[in-house]
Amino acid sequence: MPLYLTKFSYTPAAWAKLIKNPEDRRAAAKQYIESVGGKLHGFWYAFGEHDGYNLWEAPDNVSMAATAMAISAGGALSSLQTTVLLTVEETVAAMKKASSITYRPPGEKS
Repeated sequence: MPLYLTKFSYTPAAWAKLIKNPEDRRAAAKQYIESVGGKLHGFWYAFGEHDGYNLWEAPDNVSMAATAMAISAGGALSSLQTTVLLTVEETVAAMKKASSITYRPPGEKS
């Protein structure tokens, strides 16, 4: 199954609720991804541009997109960005396939 990295940030209101009633959000994240047949591999909080990161496994892009949409629609996040992760093997296969593509930069004649 494909792996996905999400970066997220909470709204100030969500932080206020978490500070008032501290909660481990990993259980909720696990429930969301398992409902579409996936798995939560990690959940981290961070300093910096984003408040946290998740590493997910999902059956396909549609399942991960649905999970991200449902979480975003909940209103507790000010941002959620998802990155599809490729294995080294997938990347090598892409490199091999790319070698068969003839790219023509804009403005150059073929």
